[in-house]
Amino acid sequence: MYAVIATGGKQEKVSEGQVIRVERLEGAETGGAVRFTPVLVVNGESVISGQADLAGASVEGEVLGEVKGKKIRGFTYKNKSNQRKRWGHRQKYTEVKITSITAAK
Repeated sequence: MYAVIATGGKQEKVSEGQVIRVERLEGAETGGAVRFTPVLVVNGESVISGQADLAGASVEGEVLGEVKGKKIRGFTYKNKSNQRKRWGHRQKYTEVKITSITAAK
C-alpha cells in the first residue's frame, strides 16, 4: 500500500517504513508524531482518490530530526558598474519515518 501526500507545496509518494525529507515542519519535535492528509491512497487493486472517500484516511509518521540540505552558492554582477553580490542558501528539512497508512473504511 502506498499513498501520495501533500506537504510543503509538494506531493510525495510514500509507503510504510520509508524515511522522507519534507520541508521544515514548524513545532515538530524529534520523536514526536506527525499526521499528513493524503491526496491519493492505493491499496493493491483499489485506488481511493476523492474528497469524500479520503475523509477517514490518514498517513502518520515519526519525526526523526532536522537536517540541512546542500549549500547553494550564487553570484550576481553588473558589467562596468562594480556591482557584485555573493549569496548562499541552505534549506532545512525535517526527516520523517512513515509509520502507518490508514485507508478510509
